Parts: sequence; C-alpha cells; structure tokens
Amino acid sequence: MDDAGMSTAHTLLTTLGVPEAAFTGGTLRARSPIDGSTTGLVHAATPADVTAAVGRAHAAFLAWRNTPAPRRGELVRLFGAQLRTHKAALAALVTLEAGKVSSEGEGEVQEMIDICDFAVGLSRQLHGLTIASERPGHRMMEQWHPLGVVGVISAFNFPVAVWAWNAALALVCGDSVVWKPSEKTPLTALATQALFDAALRDFRAAGNEAPDDLSQLLNGLAPVGEALVDDARVALVSATGSTRMGRAVGPRVAARFGRCLLELGGNNAIIVAPTADLDLAVRGILFGAYGTAGQRCTTTRRVIAHASIHDELAARLERARASLQVGDPRTPGVLVGPLVDETAFNAMQAALDQARDQGGTVAGGARVPVGGHADAWYAAPALVRMPAQTVVVQHETFAPILYLLTYASLDEAIALQNGVPQGLSSAIFTNDLREAEAFLAASGSDCGIANVNIGTSGAEIGGAFGGEKETGGGRESGSDAWKNYMRRATNTVNYSRALPLAQGVKFDI
Repeated sequence: MDDAGMSTAHTLLTTLGVPEAAFTGGTLRARSPIDGSTTGLVHAATPADVTAAVGRAHAAFLAWRNTPAPRRGELVRLFGAQLRTHKAALAALVTLEAGKVSSEGEGEVQEMIDICDFAVGLSRQLHGLTIASERPGHRMMEQWHPLGVVGVISAFNFPVAVWAWNAALALVCGDSVVWKPSEKTPLTALATQALFDAALRDFRAAGNEAPDDLSQLLNGLAPVGEALVDDARVALVSATGSTRMGRAVGPRVAARFGRCLLELGGNNAIIVAPTADLDLAVRGILFGAYGTAGQRCTTTRRVIAHASIHDELAARLERARASLQVGDPRTPGVLVGPLVDETAFNAMQAALDQARDQGGTVAGGARVPVGGHADAWYAAPALVRMPAQTVVVQHETFAPILYLLTYASLDEAIALQNGVPQGLSSAIFTNDLREAEAFLAASGSDCGIANVNIGTSGAEIGGAFGGEKETGGGRESGSDAWKNYMRRATNTVNYSRALPLAQGVKFDI
C-alpha cells in the first residue's frame, strides 16, 4: 500500500467532505492508475442494499414530485455552487483515480457545473403543448410529469460527469436517483455524493423542504448493478458502458417494461478531404485519438483520408504522435496518461497484434515505463496504417490506437465511416461546402454526432449526447433529453355542455 497515494486521496476526500469511515475499512479496493497504489478501502453494497435504497428512493420521489420545478432547480443550483467551490479538489481526485491529465480532470468537473446551469434554466421550461381539437368546446394539451426512481450506472472514464448529466436533469424533472458507479472509481463517487449532501443541507437551511434519499450512492461490484437493473420500481435505467454491458442491461429492463437509456461503445471516424486545413485536422485528430489515453467513448478510432493527401497527413500524424509526452498526468506538459489497468493494456496489445496479422503497419503502442511503478500501465500512442477496414478496425478497443485508411470518393468515405456496428460520433475536415452538407445529410453520417472541421471528442452540454446502432440510441445532457426523465400525459378538457365523440362516432342514449 502506497502511503503517499493514500495520503493524497484522503486529504482530497476530507477536503470534499467525505467522512473517513466511508473510504477506510471496506473490502472494495480503490486504486490509482497513475502508480497502481491503493487509495482507499471502500464499503461495498450488496443486492439487499439496493432493494432497501430503491425503496427509500421511491418514497423520496413521491414527495419530491410535488415540489414546484423551479424550487427543484434551486437545489441543483446550490449543487453547482458546491462544485464551483470545490472544483480544484474534485478535479484532482478525478485525475488521481481515473488517470486523466489535470486539464481534463478540471474539464470533467466543468461539465458537471455546465449541466447544473442548464438544468436550472430547464426547471422553468418543462413545457408541453396545446393541441387543436376536432371537437367544438374542447381543448387538448400535453403535460410532462415526474417519472420515478432513476438508476444511473456509470463508467470509469467519466466517473462523475455522466452521473451529473443524468442526476441534474432527473432532479429538476422531479425524480430521485440511485447511483452505481464503476467499481474502478469509487472515491470520486463518494466525493460527489458528499457535495450533493452539502447542497441539500444548504437548500433546507434556506427554508426549503426536501425529502431524504433524493440521491443515493451504492459502490459495489456487478451484482449491485444487476439488482438495480432488475428492480421494477426503477422507472429508468441510464447505463453507460460497453456494448456487451448494454446487451445485458437492455433486455432485462425491457422484460419488466422499464425504460432504458443506453450510452455504449463508439468507433468514431474523421474523414479528411482534399480541401481540408491539415493543420486544423491534425490537432483535432490528435486530441480525439490520444486524449484521455484513448479511453473516451468519443475517441477518434479511425481516420479516413483522401488518397491525394493521405501520405502527407500520415507523415504529420506520425511526427506529432511520436512527440506526445506520456507520463504522470499531473506533470505539466504530459498529454497522455495511463491506461486504467493491466486488462486495458493487454487489450491494446492484442488489438495491435490483430492489426499486424490483418496487414497493418504499426507505429508506437509499446509499454512506457513511468516512475518504476509495476502496476501502472502506460503505453505509447499507436498509429496503424491499414489496407482496409478489417475486423479489428470495426471493433472498439478502449486505448490510444488510431487506424488510418484511404478513400477515393466521398461516397466511399461515408460508406467506410458508416460501415461499423457503432454510431456515436463522426467528423469531416473539409473546406468544400457541398462535401460538408453531404456529410450532414440523411445519406451522410449515420451517427448521433456529426461535426464539420472539429474532432469527434469534446461535446458541449447544450446538445443531446448519444448515438445509434450498437451505441444504444440513448440521449443525455442537452436539447430535449430531459424528456427521458419524465412521463407524458395527453389531456382533453371539455368546457362545452355537449359530449361529441371523436371521429364522428355516434352513441346516443
């Protein structure tokens, strides 16, 4: 056990208001991918704990749904204020536990602040419709009501932001939340819950009423998530993770007629056209492919370059790739931190071996020793020139691997872009308006996110986030994603003294 790692984590947790008993004496080991050290021993929940927590959450929902939405928004505003006050400490904990470079840790907390701001405004705009009725003296309208308990299952790569995307909207929509975070990032979850609890105390201190158990945290292993998925009192399960996980979660929720919001794998491509600004494209590709050590669902996995600029682009990418500094993500100048664990590193090596077997030429990808830490898994970013979009290229490997392909016509490039099972994010770099519009058209990219002259990674809060095909079809964050967390009711009001039936039906008594 690394005393320095423990000390750093415990100092941050204490600063963030987490009691020591929450991160000591448990059976669930918290680990930093930076050096492989143990950073805490967290108490693991059981399926029985899930059953009890969902019961409390349902009771909280029954009270919270009657609180006016702008009042609910005030609680989220106070939570955002807590995040602003403690941004540096929470960001440092994200870096320690998820291995992100410091600016990305800060960016993740900023995403939480941004979604709180969005949700506060949304709390005064949960609007329905007024609909013209065919019957005289009648009015039709549509209302949106709170849904119920929302179960959130989040992944290690965005250990707190994804919860915030869901929780901020769910809370203003009148729901309660039960959270099962990744077992790889339990400490950031404890800190986030502590900050929410502080906001709830501030809310009550200002004279507002709010039930206990509006937001509950259940650290634990897979059986905890399974119990949450299977509980019929959980109206919506929002699950972020692999396609394999989604294949398990989706049918189980559907079997009990619950709602599911799935954010799963991505295999994102950038098309680089002949007219592209290559300086701009290279910068967008590098961050997309190698930021977060390739461990984002929106990571750029493929570049599809026009034959006329392919070699020049490849040379530029290789020079830039080789210059990227790999190391402790807290060190200034480092842009690529560690993979989350040995399993991730081994998966990267297996993918590179498959790429070679399938005709690829690999640059980079070897293990990088950092600080002499045996259980820290750093890897040089890899650039792989492929002769075709082979089996390994169509598979998402959560690592800093970029496959480089070539094309002759835009139709061919779009076919390659769409020719994978996933459909999350996509982009084209071009200065040709026709190409840009063709890429964005119905016959263009089939992804949930399609960009022009910007990379695949780094979405803003204001737009709905999610994708198609094996990405799961869910939408979180901005736009009208809030509708996932509410139920729709269509109402007809008769203010006349007659009772005409729709469609001209007669039923005279």
